[in-house]
Amino acid sequence: MYLSDIYTSAANLTGMPAMSIPVGFGDKNRPVGLHIIGNYFSEAQMLNVAHQYQLATGWHTQSPV
Repeated sequence: MYLSDIYTSAANLTGMPAMSIPVGFGDKNRPVGLHIIGNYFSEAQMLNVAHQYQLATGWHTQSPV
């Protein structure tokens, strides 16, 4: 089970801000997310990146079939 978290646990261990946003669907119609990791105290920039991505795409409104 640890290997499924190997790419996301670095932010937790270092205390850096991180977030995940939906970006589509992969194999077997499973949701795929974009993991954004920022520098310390860069939460506003991360939220802006996620917001701009969601304005440019419609993935956040879709559900798997």
